Amino acid sequence: MAQKKTVYGNESISALKGAERVRKRPGVIFGSDGLEGCEHSVFEIMSNAIDEAREGHGRLITVTRFADQSIQVEDQGRGCPVDWNEKEQRFNWELVFCELYAGGKYDNTSGDNYEYSLGLNGLGSCATQYSSEYFDATIWRDGFQYSLHFEKGENIGGLHKEPTARGKKTGSLFHWKPDSEVFTDINIPVDYYLDVMKRQAVVNAGITFRFRNQVGGKFETTDFLYENGIVDYVTELAGEDALTKPVFWQTEDRGQVIEHYHNSSWLEHGGSPDRAVRSAFVSELDAYLKSQNKYNKNESKITFPDIQDALVLVSNNFSTLASYENQTKKA
Repeated sequence: MAQKKTVYGNESISALKGAERVRKRPGVIFGSDGLEGCEHSVFEIMSNAIDEAREGHGRLITVTRFADQSIQVEDQGRGCPVDWNEKEQRFNWELVFCELYAGGKYDNTSGDNYEYSLGLNGLGSCATQYSSEYFDATIWRDGFQYSLHFEKGENIGGLHKEPTARGKKTGSLFHWKPDSEVFTDINIPVDYYLDVMKRQAVVNAGITFRFRNQVGGKFETTDFLYENGIVDYVTELAGEDALTKPVFWQTEDRGQVIEHYHNSSWLEHGGSPDRAVRSAFVSELDAYLKSQNKYNKNESKITFPDIQDALVLVSNNFSTLASYENQTKKA
């Protein structure tokens, strides 16, 4: 017997609300509902810690991978504001952890809060909280300790506020477990953390990225620190027998390895910085070869593939107004 066709009418349209906006469509926010998306949900929390450290608030970011597949990120920043917001007539914790597109990083021109922001979309904290089995936030600021507990996107128990016995301590600590009902795989491998944290140490000079991995009842700790940032990294890549010493250029225009970063995000798929580098290298070398009469008769113009095998280049760009291909910030 043929099934009755569903009527497509006014009652067919519905809207996802609250945590469902992420839990039912994680790929929209994180780029995938699989392991890659789960990994990106972790990076969203890390990026907030990185933004604080880049602004000069703390020099240590600690990420812990627990044996039960939960994750913890702790920073020494100013601590996310979570108390009452008179202007919005809501608690800030509701805006930060329960409202997509809410945060303190939208005024890119004033530089009051974040001049160069990696977590610029106001999605990360909320989206990661929504996609978690549980999410615990502990924040120290203004002489108080604030605590919040969430389960599957819902707050349990409201905001707990008490004077801190830790003096002038500030910072944030988030401990959560990605929800296997949201992601098809939450077993983030050790190599992911090692790779991401090393890359962040490279482009955030002088900041220590500490990775703790629980094995049995113990924690194996790995620190990444590049005091001179990219220069130290290129020296490491080139090795002792490099033809030339690493050269570092830095301007006030904020605006066999090739890597590009923008506002600390590794541009795995390139984008504008990669296109600019390719164009600039080809243009300059072509002009030099012509001026020195180095081209043979009927020889074609030099191309970037002619250059790249002999090039170790790492670029790190920052801008107050950034536009990424999508939320995963890989291009």
